[in-house]
Amino acid sequence: MHVTTDASAPWLIVGLGNPGPEYAMNRHNVGFMVADLLAERIGGKFKRAQKAQAQVLEGRIGPPGPGSRRVVLAKPMSYMNLSGGPVNALCDFYKVPLDHVVAVHDELDIDYGVLRLKLGGGDNGHNGLKSMTKAMGPDYHRVRFGIGRPPGRMQVADFVLKDFASAERKELDYFVDRATDAVECLVSEGLERAQSAYNS
Repeated sequence: MHVTTDASAPWLIVGLGNPGPEYAMNRHNVGFMVADLLAERIGGKFKRAQKAQAQVLEGRIGPPGPGSRRVVLAKPMSYMNLSGGPVNALCDFYKVPLDHVVAVHDELDIDYGVLRLKLGGGDNGHNGLKSMTKAMGPDYHRVRFGIGRPPGRMQVADFVLKDFASAERKELDYFVDRATDAVECLVSEGLERAQSAYNS
């Protein structure tokens, strides 16, 4: 996997989650929620990828003209802990350099709704990131969507695979909207601009 500063290279935006209606509103699926909203904004529908176990949508982000960026939006259909294979296959197929990959995922160590954007780093026990890093190396962008820690003695695995609580759901649309804004800003204006605007 090569790293480039080629501005014309496409971006691959990966919403991490688990496929299937039973997982749709889980905390672990917030990456899918952001990907779905981004698809709405682009004005397209996901379709099955030819070369990978994923749903994809090709489009553009940013103002019309030379400022717009070519993007491939993806939701791996492999289950979270096997996300790396489909993402790596999509990078190869669309010729996306690693520094043009953005993973959108839930993050336990950040309070609910808080965003943090960064390039590279560890996986912090997140199985989707662990699989991606194993397949491609760590030097991709992350949009980390805070979900907070589990209450009491609840196991992490149980917590992330539960739906957002009713109190959280009141603000969920707003936070997903803001995370989607952050992804658009990262792709069209760069990491530093996106961090200063959205790292709350």
